[in-house]
Amino acid sequence: MVRVVQGEVLDVVVDIRPDSPTYGEHLSIVLSGTNYKQLFVPKGFAHGYVVLTDTAIFAYKCDTYYHKMSEAGIRWDDAQLNIDWILPHSTLILSEKDKDLPYFGAHQKYE
Repeated sequence: MVRVVQGEVLDVVVDIRPDSPTYGEHLSIVLSGTNYKQLFVPKGFAHGYVVLTDTAIFAYKCDTYYHKMSEAGIRWDDAQLNIDWILPHSTLILSEKDKDLPYFGAHQKYE
């Protein structure tokens, strides 16, 4: 479960369940400290976001402890997924880890 306490983010989930009829499809929603919306991200979905305001406080409620070896990801600019991140790509600040993620089609199976 994710929500924004302060500020505004575009939150995106991608269905990575290989046997799902919506495999590879995504949903985007703006979460903010003023619209009070929350998003449940079930197992089998990739999750990412971009901060739309100068700052944001983003809160997660997780069903298990963080485990670094289970960490995975998909490139934010994957053409196959065609996600509209709202902001100009030239203005986005990415972590080194996010810059090195594989494209969606490069994955055989997600867990």
